[in-house]
Amino acid sequence: MNLLPFGKLPAHKPRTFVPHTIDLGAWPQIAPLFDQLEARAAECQSAADLERWLLDWSELSAALDEESSRRYIAMTCHTDNADAEKAYLHFVENVEPKLKPRQVALETIYVAHPQRAELLAIGAPASGTAQSTDNEPCRRPAFQRYEVFDRDVKNHVELFRLENVTLETEDAKLCQQYQKLTGSLTVNFRGDEKTLVQMGCYLEEPDRALRQEAWELVAKRRLQEVDNFDEIFDRLIELRQQTARNAGFKNYRDYAFRRLGRFDYTPKDCTRFHDAVAREVMPAVRELHAARRRQLGLDKLHPGHLRPWDLAVDPQNRPPLKPFGPVGEMVSRAQKIFDRLDGELAGSFRQMQDLRLLDLDNRKGKAPGGYQQTLAEARVPFIFMNAVGQQRDVETILHEAGHAFHALAARDEDLHAYRNNPPIEFCEVASMSMELLGNEFIEEFYSAADANRARRVHLEGVIGVFPWIATVDEFQHWIYTHPGHSRAERAAAWLELMDRFGGDVDWSGYEAARANLWHRQLHIFTHPFYYIEYGIAQLGALQVWANSKRDRAKTLNDYKKSLALGGSRPLPELFQAAGCKFQFDAAAIRPLIQLAQDELKKL
Repeated sequence: MNLLPFGKLPAHKPRTFVPHTIDLGAWPQIAPLFDQLEARAAECQSAADLERWLLDWSELSAALDEESSRRYIAMTCHTDNADAEKAYLHFVENVEPKLKPRQVALETIYVAHPQRAELLAIGAPASGTAQSTDNEPCRRPAFQRYEVFDRDVKNHVELFRLENVTLETEDAKLCQQYQKLTGSLTVNFRGDEKTLVQMGCYLEEPDRALRQEAWELVAKRRLQEVDNFDEIFDRLIELRQQTARNAGFKNYRDYAFRRLGRFDYTPKDCTRFHDAVAREVMPAVRELHAARRRQLGLDKLHPGHLRPWDLAVDPQNRPPLKPFGPVGEMVSRAQKIFDRLDGELAGSFRQMQDLRLLDLDNRKGKAPGGYQQTLAEARVPFIFMNAVGQQRDVETILHEAGHAFHALAARDEDLHAYRNNPPIEFCEVASMSMELLGNEFIEEFYSAADANRARRVHLEGVIGVFPWIATVDEFQHWIYTHPGHSRAERAAAWLELMDRFGGDVDWSGYEAARANLWHRQLHIFTHPFYYIEYGIAQLGALQVWANSKRDRAKTLNDYKKSLALGGSRPLPELFQAAGCKFQFDAAAIRPLIQLAQDELKKL
């Protein structure tokens, strides 16, 4: 039984090292390939030999990466399917623990290799790909082809501890438990079973009593699982802190910054971002909250406070935006946006449909959220969503399409490390820019009046997301620099941040829901410290958008060229290639928030 939306996909380039008949879920068949690579390394007598060795290693890594992705996709599409869960956990428990030390062994061989210095003198080919020839590689390059790869491999080798492999396996299993738990939650609303994602539609209804009823039902259901969520998280913290200690770090925060390859900014820079959001963004958020309160007529009520169920509804009490009915309609309308935006990007999205690389509808048993996952050997992207017919779904399909365009732009890059692992901070520039650029043609989903409503919703969300990013990021800094904290202390730290970044929303009577609101944020559980990236990238995306207002053709050209670089250049250079500055302090935030506010006034 095939649990994947797509079938067998051919490799982008024929394998030259990995056998076609290999079972990539069976370690006894995988191990000999690592043996061959280890033995061959000593035979590399030139930089060209070492480069060929790297490309064979890259081919093996891509094949294994795709096997892992296929199992992850099947599991998240069907969290209630025992076979999908078994296949995913088999890879997590029986392949990945053996794979990690063998990958590090190859990295260690590379770092000590006598031809490494010669390799680092190789310049980037004119095409920007990893193609090598039998001729002597070029010298005196504009920049070093393997500079970023070399830096990252050295970092991996320095951080690796064999004793952490088991801990990381347990971490992955706990993350799967979190996803299974969240994917299983449903409520009975007026006689019908609904997923929590489906319940979000009711928060856009003009009937305030209905919104409150729906919100309270979901909040109550989540509170029933508080102990389960906290138990999973307590165990994750313990595993992560031990992982950091094993690697010689005093806390997981400092370890995570190194593990994530954050060579271009520090925890202090993140603190400056938090403070800048408090100073530059929160006044704009409070203005939006005050306007919403007035428009909803709450100022006339006693008490006239904005409540949690008042944040998603149209402030003029118009019916919810209905961008599409069936999910297929969402796809066809998104295609029309890309057709108008850029022919090359439009062709990429059409190709994804042809290959069935989309699973977009919400259903029971499906993991929450949305993601884009690259199938590393086929070199094509897969988009996962939980669409239920909301404006947020339009934003999500544009966002994930941006990630997909990134994967396709870099698909001719033969080095797996560059093709599949660009810095997350820049990956999100690709996706968030596409939200803003695509919104220029949002009339494909709406009438002219509703299109402006949708743009307003999106821009208000752009402003409003910065405080949430600062909250989630600063919360994680607190968690991992306060070892041994209690659940009550953790809740208090969260509430302090909610006071700082929550704006003017009245949670009285729902204090427990507010204290546990972080349980809904998947990243805190499954991708620790992966969240500040959204803030950095949103600033980059706003710059791309600002540039497009001056010269759309040049901006799109810069956008596509920067995506084609994959992860081959340091983060500030990727931003520069896209026409942006890599900066996320108050000076960078202030004019971009002003731009968003000015655009809102036009709507």
